[in-house]
Amino acid sequence: MDIPPFRVTAATLDVLEALLGPDDQLYGLKIAENAGRKTGSVYPILARLEDAGWVVSAWEQDEPSARGPRRRFYRLSPDGLGAARALLLHHRGAVRQRTGSPVRGLAPRPTPQWRGWS
Repeated sequence: MDIPPFRVTAATLDVLEALLGPDDQLYGLKIAENAGRKTGSVYPILARLEDAGWVVSAWEQDEPSARGPRRRFYRLSPDGLGAARALLLHHRGAVRQRTGSPVRGLAPRPTPQWRGWS
């Protein structure tokens, strides 16, 4: 595996997992929510990933209207897609599911059941 041109942290891996999720309309706040991280750490990570060519982004074309300011949508580039999968497999052994239903043949982790106080 090639060494990525940016520092790999747990937050970076969480953002990559969010980008690999089933949602194709990912903007910064949604990525932060899916990654379980604050936007103050997610946006710099997205900028580093974009500088490295792993992520591409585009501004929302619709009028923001009453919803708020325009959103910037992010997705993994073709090169970034394979590199992100390889990096996650190397560091975590698998791509954890962060949103919705299972993706890319990976089953979500089972949720522990509450068994009461012992």
